[in-house]
Amino acid sequence: MNALSCVRCGTELSADALACPACAWLTRGDALKALAADAELSTRSGDLVDARSQWTHALSLLPAQSQQHALIRKRITDLTSRIDAAADPATAADPTPWWRRGAPGLAAVALVTLSKLKFLLLGLTKAGTLISMFAFFGVYWSIYGWPLALGLVVSIYIHEMGHVSMLRRLGIAASAPMFIPGVGALVMLKQHVDDPLTDAKIGLAGPVWGLGAALAAYAIYIATGAKIWMAIAQLTGFLNLFNLIPVWQLDGARGIHVLARDQRWILIGAIAAALLITEQRLLFIVGGVMIWRAFQPDNGPGDTRVLATFVVLVGALSLLARGVQ
Repeated sequence: MNALSCVRCGTELSADALACPACAWLTRGDALKALAADAELSTRSGDLVDARSQWTHALSLLPAQSQQHALIRKRITDLTSRIDAAADPATAADPTPWWRRGAPGLAAVALVTLSKLKFLLLGLTKAGTLISMFAFFGVYWSIYGWPLALGLVVSIYIHEMGHVSMLRRLGIAASAPMFIPGVGALVMLKQHVDDPLTDAKIGLAGPVWGLGAALAAYAIYIATGAKIWMAIAQLTGFLNLFNLIPVWQLDGARGIHVLARDQRWILIGAIAAALLITEQRLLFIVGGVMIWRAFQPDNGPGDTRVLATFVVLVGALSLLARGVQ
């Protein structure tokens, strides 16, 4: 066999060595990271059998006496227990794929949404939006698979159309949504907004519609039991909660422009309560930046409706996103 050297300490190793005997460096580290990422994604989307298969493969790349081997063996045992507990004769006998079982629920929600919010189709008539959307979808399909990538694209599109809806209502010119892989999507305003209340309404409209998209995905999960919809609901909740961080060009920064100092502290209290209830760690960042903004001199005149909207968004999105840390 050909020998290789440890990248850490230089110890000569055999070609089939799984770890360096001197410093415990794992020779199959890159493959293990990839398998772990695939297993976590499968677990999050509800495909426990595939997750167990990925972890089993990873187990074969680890020394039997290593701590990682013991931890992964426990994960496999836990997954097996969950798979056995979820086994139902009626469900097992049904060969229908999860995406077909979820299709009626998705179609019903889509019909209701389109009947009441017809202008959701407006952005799809713009070539730039369609092209950038497909490019965004293609990138995330290669990373997460098409179901989660599609859910991500649709939820972000609905979020951005929330901004478009409010802008149209306020008579402010803006571009159609544009998708940017690795960033998300954005709507470019074609005129400057000086009024803090108007700015807050525009900023929070996206997360409000994003919350609606997350709740729709959760409703489909309840109706069908297809766990991919729970994963989409959680991811949508997490992304919209992230947008509430009051910094830079994020929606939260626009949302707090109108809030007075005492209202910002009320919001900080609501964030702390949501953190205690949901244990969603992203709230540490949201709350931390909010505390910093509470001490800044850019206080607004105050608006009770905006404050209430912000509080509801923090609570609801935290509950939905509690599975994503």
